[in-house]
Amino acid sequence: MSRTICIENLDWAAVWDADAGRQVYRRDIDVVFKGNEIVHVGPSYDGPADVKVDGRGLFAMPGLIDLHSHPSSEPAFKGIREEHGVPEMYMTGLYERSLAYHLDEDGQKACAEVAYSELLASGVTTLAELSFDYDGWIDMMAKSGLRGYVAPGYASSRWLLENNHELKFVWDEAAGRRGLDRALGLIDAAERHASGRLKGMLYPAQIETCTEELLRDSAAVARETGRPITTHVSQSVVEFQEIVRRHGKTPVQWAAEIGLLGPDCILGHAIFIDEHSRLGWHTATDLTLLAETGATVAHCPTPFARYGDVLQDFGRYRRAGVTMGMGTDTSPHNMLEEMRWAAVLARIAANDITTVGTGDIFHAATVGGATALGRDDLGRLAPGMKADIVLVDLTDLGMMPARDPLRSLIYTAAERAVRDVYVDGEQVVADRKVLTLDRADAAGRLAEAQARMVRDVPNHDYAGRTAQDITPLSLPLVT
Repeated sequence: MSRTICIENLDWAAVWDADAGRQVYRRDIDVVFKGNEIVHVGPSYDGPADVKVDGRGLFAMPGLIDLHSHPSSEPAFKGIREEHGVPEMYMTGLYERSLAYHLDEDGQKACAEVAYSELLASGVTTLAELSFDYDGWIDMMAKSGLRGYVAPGYASSRWLLENNHELKFVWDEAAGRRGLDRALGLIDAAERHASGRLKGMLYPAQIETCTEELLRDSAAVARETGRPITTHVSQSVVEFQEIVRRHGKTPVQWAAEIGLLGPDCILGHAIFIDEHSRLGWHTATDLTLLAETGATVAHCPTPFARYGDVLQDFGRYRRAGVTMGMGTDTSPHNMLEEMRWAAVLARIAANDITTVGTGDIFHAATVGGATALGRDDLGRLAPGMKADIVLVDLTDLGMMPARDPLRSLIYTAAERAVRDVYVDGEQVVADRKVLTLDRADAAGRLAEAQARMVRDVPNHDYAGRTAQDITPLSLPLVT
């Protein structure tokens, strides 16, 4: 029998106004859900309730939707990634780091548990996880309580470095085909899981590591089965130049030409489009293509800001009609901090404080994500929506004074004020504690795994360097 839970007398709530097509504030209301569905949003609920939650001093909002995340790897780069860039490769350290640092499977599991805990604690209820398969992945995601989209990665080639300035590729097209088959098997298993919260997403890993045939076939399978598809597009200057070298056009233009772009397509990053100031390219059509095809940009500002790069800019993409979503592409996996970075960096890039508002960022992290996933039942507090609900403590010192709860939450308090989280009607965070996972134990296992990974770096680096050579400590270690 499904329980009815009434969160009554909420001081504030961000609710969906269907007539206006936007999120709005309401005060002094009740939010009621039965089982996994919201049944009432408004004042004076007078129906039966099995559980009543005192909403005084609380702000309710829909759960956040993370469209782009790598939980099984990124937490292992804490203390490594924050200042790691290669000037000869336009500051990105992605390729060097990916090839030199190899995390074992125990480390992947610890990473995932740490990241899932961070995500839940920052109000994320739906996660698209872009990872390479490891034993127990599906069960771990289900255990977390998240509403998950399993996106197993595959590709036709792998990156190769023989120096610090030229990216090469080792091609194995048969491996790409086998990877697609394995991914479909894993997705099927996830969608059969007893939790009922898991779905699948096609994930050819990067536009430059996949053949045109593999990308076309992946898109065809996605559309035949009604699943979203995602890949990394325009995530680095190096990638932009490689696609131009192969095809004479930008990554976005080539993706449109081969039929990859569409309302079901989520592009990781799409920062280095043809108008970006780092590129000096001669066209100005990428934004129009993104808008006309209905593709979504999963914006993850933090890793690029650490390299000194920025999307130019969130507000301009939005005004062009591009569907914008949010993701967490690095550690910490904290959506509220990503939302803050997205707003601030957009204003810096545009030299205009009005280019984007807090409400625009919130829309991207809720409705924008739901749109990308083809879900009209997520990202909104309204009757008929899934009961994915976040309760924020307005009495937290970081929230006070809470004249505008979203601004207080995003710009000041962040995850410290997230008190309770419900996913699909089940409570997964209570009084700031993640109920489903042991974050402390996972952090300890992750520390051990990172130490193993660091010791192993010379066995994988093209020049046999140590981790200290590649990513030195921020201060000299004096013995």
